[in-house]
Amino acid sequence: MQPATAKWYDRRDSVIIEFCVADSKDVKVNFDKKKCGFSCFRGTDNVKHENEIELFEDINENGSKHKRTDRSVLCYLQKAHPGKAWPRLTKDKAKLSWLSVDFNNWKDWEDDSDEEMGNFDQFSDMMNNMGGEDDLPDLDGADDDESADSDDEKMPDLE
Repeated sequence: MQPATAKWYDRRDSVIIEFCVADSKDVKVNFDKKKCGFSCFRGTDNVKHENEIELFEDINENGSKHKRTDRSVLCYLQKAHPGKAWPRLTKDKAKLSWLSVDFNNWKDWEDDSDEEMGNFDQFSDMMNNMGGEDDLPDLDGADDDESADSDDEKMPDLE
């Protein structure tokens, strides 16, 4: 028996944990006010994974849920105190080798207002809609021959 590799991230009203176990079966997830328990068997080799996490803060166990996919098990933990950031997942500060932060989904929401996030989304859309190098505007005659530097002379052929 070994712990499953897991990633987590924080949201305003929830904490998301992803247990990375491909082809999991016999998945069991237990939510308690102060703990989250996970166990399953992995794919064809039937390795048993088991994790028990003493959580940083309390959760609402009735509002928490999980979903199994082919590649992982996602757990949605509803915070008992929404709007309070969790600096870490566990109560203890000890570094767990199987647990890491999911930086792809992490965002610092504490100082963000909804309006600022809307502006960020508009900026992201604008950046995604920009064309390639061929679409760059003319930069005030940067390609004009009259503005050529003295070091732009033709180099002699090599012998």
